Amino acid sequence: MPDSTRPDRTTDSTTETMETTETTETTEVLTGETREQVDADLALLCEATAAEARQFLAVVRGVGKGESPDQAIPLLLLATSQILVTGARLGAITDVVPAEQFEPDLGDDVDVEGLRHSLGALLTGLDDYLEVIDPMTSGDVTAATLSGALTEVATALVHGLRHHADGRVSEALWWWQFSYLSNWGALAAGALRALHSIVSHIRLDADEDVVAEAEFDALYG
Repeated sequence: MPDSTRPDRTTDSTTETMETTETTETTEVLTGETREQVDADLALLCEATAAEARQFLAVVRGVGKGESPDQAIPLLLLATSQILVTGARLGAITDVVPAEQFEPDLGDDVDVEGLRHSLGALLTGLDDYLEVIDPMTSGDVTAATLSGALTEVATALVHGLRHHADGRVSEALWWWQFSYLSNWGALAAGALRALHSIVSHIRLDADEDVVAEAEFDALYG
């Protein structure tokens, strides 16, 4: 569930970010009824992030609907890898400071249970995996599911897209950045490790005779 409570913004890094953006080129963004002056580079980053979020959602929803079931795992592997690049870019920049002190109310959360159930059904037998809770502080592991992790990532991305659709560029970027660092980045990384493991086992654990026969058919069939 998205949390409208923000962490303390009275840090030196926040002040530095605000002072920097005051001297850089800005652009005015107008969507719906919201008009906002934002740094030009941040505006471009927001548009790129929104496009990449939509692409991830399109793939995950398509897989959940049963489109290309034979390619489901490779498609999820690619989509998750790409959205982690998006998140890493957000994590590498200084803290985004939203225009408003409190997060504007978006109304009811988007219902994602259908996506969670459809992914879980499609991934039956492959959905469950173990995840290290925090590799920097302990070796403790917890049970996780691909359907759950990917749905939570989708939920965070949709939340930011709703702010983006309303023209709140800094709010969308703040949400995507904060939720990447606090939640969906780790979930996506764990899911990627599990998807990589599945693909590796499929490709490397196959019977050598079966592989050789398939290669012969591909070359001479």
